[in-house]
Amino acid sequence: MPVVEGQPLRILHATRAPVGGIFRHILDLANGQAERGHHVGIIADSLTGGERAEQAFAEITPRLKLGVYRVAIRREPLPTDLLVWSRFRRMIGELKPDVLHGHGAKAGAFLRLNKASNDTIRAYTPHGGSLHYPLSTLKGYLYARVERALMDKTDLFLFESAFARDTYQRTIGIPKGLVRCVFNGVTANEFDPVVKAEDATDVVYVGEFRHIKGADLLIDAVARLRADGRPVTLTLAGDGEETANLKAQVERLGLGEAVRFIGHVKARYGFSKGSLLVVPSRGDSMPYVVIEAAAAGIPMVAANVGGIPEIFGPDHTDALFAPSLASAMADAIEGALDDPDAAQERARLLRERIFVHFSQKAMVEGVLAGYRDAFANR
Repeated sequence: MPVVEGQPLRILHATRAPVGGIFRHILDLANGQAERGHHVGIIADSLTGGERAEQAFAEITPRLKLGVYRVAIRREPLPTDLLVWSRFRRMIGELKPDVLHGHGAKAGAFLRLNKASNDTIRAYTPHGGSLHYPLSTLKGYLYARVERALMDKTDLFLFESAFARDTYQRTIGIPKGLVRCVFNGVTANEFDPVVKAEDATDVVYVGEFRHIKGADLLIDAVARLRADGRPVTLTLAGDGEETANLKAQVERLGLGEAVRFIGHVKARYGFSKGSLLVVPSRGDSMPYVVIEAAAAGIPMVAANVGGIPEIFGPDHTDALFAPSLASAMADAIEGALDDPDAAQERARLLRERIFVHFSQKAMVEGVLAGYRDAFANR
């Protein structure tokens, strides 16, 4: 049946790994769409996410009329992907969604390979993913070829930053489908202030321990500052594939007393464990941790990379440092710690910007508007 104006949409989201910002984005979208009366479902990998994903799915499942489905989806391309794609097709056939919304390269491919229909639109949000691989590498070249092949099978591209949109168009091509840029958003209670903990260190990192997130660069920056006579302390709040390497790095640099690991915690609790949040990413599209910290009024410095400058806007560039350079990061940290009043005032002004431009409500409405435009375009 064609979609009827005013009737609830049947929306199926799919992602590979239910972790990090991409998972937060999908949960917020699904919740917002369900609150507006739409029938929503989620497909996600069953091999990753652990207890945190299980808990999140348990909380949201009662609100999702199309349900939650876990499928083993490997990160790298494998022959078994054909079996996974077959399972996707069966679920799509049973659920009969109006909107197939893929998040990330692999889940985006599985959904967009579904046969076209005038009653269904295929939407895609890359979330960085394959766009982070340089075209000069074999993996980057192959991923780009797949993205090009799928480009014309996509009715709607939803980018969470202008950076992601421009990167896609530069490396993959100009899509024939509709292109929309909808910022990630945060909820109203995330604007509540965070009380700094009594045991707060000078600096805090909150996020996944992956190479692209740059926690190793932050450790190097702290080592530089301490070697220069500044006894900076650091809290690392997170976990991930680089955990063992980061702990070994701390030991190798003799930073055992200066750096502590507190494991994965909720973002706001992590923010309370430091006077200054540092975002050392080598690459990012629209990281939630920056938006969340800005909403809470947390003093922060961040790498000038990806979509991060779009969050800060043109009036707050003094909080950004050159990416992938521990020396530039160290200078930014030192400057913020030397002038805490200026850092706090910058945080106050940035909080006002987030309130205007980065709300969950605006994100949900922007995505739904994209769906409506894509149906009209069909």
